[in-house]
Amino acid sequence: MSATLTTPAIGPEQLAVVWSRLLLGRLRRVRLHLSCSKVRRVGLRDLLSAPSWRTITGVALTGSAAIGREDRWSDIDLAFGVGEASQIEPAVAEWTARMYAQHGAVHQLDVRRESWLYRVFLLGNSLQVDLAFAPQAEFGARAPTFRLLFGTAAELPYVQPPAAEQLIGFAWLYALHVRSATARGKLWQAEYMVSAVRDYVLAAACRRYGVPAVEGRGADQLPDAITRPLRGALVRSLDADGIVRAFGVAVDCLLYEVQQTDAPLATRLEPALHDLLEGTRAAASSST
Repeated sequence: MSATLTTPAIGPEQLAVVWSRLLLGRLRRVRLHLSCSKVRRVGLRDLLSAPSWRTITGVALTGSAAIGREDRWSDIDLAFGVGEASQIEPAVAEWTARMYAQHGAVHQLDVRRESWLYRVFLLGNSLQVDLAFAPQAEFGARAPTFRLLFGTAAELPYVQPPAAEQLIGFAWLYALHVRSATARGKLWQAEYMVSAVRDYVLAAACRRYGVPAVEGRGADQLPDAITRPLRGALVRSLDADGIVRAFGVAVDCLLYEVQQTDAPLATRLEPALHDLLEGTRAAASSST
């Protein structure tokens, strides 16, 4: 089942208008001055000469702009539905060539999630442009940050946040490596592991409070009662004492977070985590 807007079938003129508006809004941020007509002429000429536009079945605005929360630091996020999976590669190749030839891209990164391909571009003016491509049958909203502009989109279930148990599991897994890294005198690795424990505690708290739990997106929406104690889990000096101090706070915050969601699990984890902390303290003492 799909949702269809009442606009005509998507064409190059419509894509050019959307593209020019997005570019102009972000180009102002980096103090470049192009007239709307110039950007639109470039976009229209580009699209009219590109055969892949005929395979595009839908275009959506994604990211913060889709829900009216963009600011001057937001990147450009567009998603394209493509008729068949076999037609995605030519479409991506054409848009990639356009980004380098017309918009000053200097590098790119591909991220794949199921059938979706996200090609992320860095422009020479430090602007980020994310272009996503998916087969028509799987092109649709997987989160609230999806606004269909033209064409059709399938009705799909939203992607669920990571399970609390998984986030907690990763936290104690990284905690194990704090001890071993400290014992081996690998302080950079120990710092990395302490930071990972802290980040997974933040992610678990984000999930509990119903804010985005990945990439730190919801951390600043957490109450001060949650985030203030975690400041102590920042490693402030790259030495054994700094690692132990931050790790002790991270362990306390982890146990508190587990207690809020699964008290029996917190009871089972507490002796093991305290043993880890004591072992890290002993390793730090022997290394000094």
